[in-house]
Amino acid sequence: MSDFLKAIDLPLEVTAVEGEVAITGPDGVGLSLTPAAAAASARRLLEVVAELQPQGTYQKPLG
Repeated sequence: MSDFLKAIDLPLEVTAVEGEVAITGPDGVGLSLTPAAAAASARRLLEVVAELQPQGTYQKPLG
C-alpha cells in the first residue's frame, strides 16, 4: 500500500450533527454523510472487514 494510504490503528469518531453523520479521525480527517450514505458505507465497511477476518470468526451484524 502506498504511503498516502497508510493504515491507522485508531477507530474513527462518529457523531450526529444537525441531521448528518459526522466522522472524524486523526490528523484532521473529517467528513459528513447523510444518514443513508453513512448506513451504506457502514455495510460496505463490514463486508470488507469480513473478507479480511480469518474463517470461523463471527462478527455480529449491526442492526
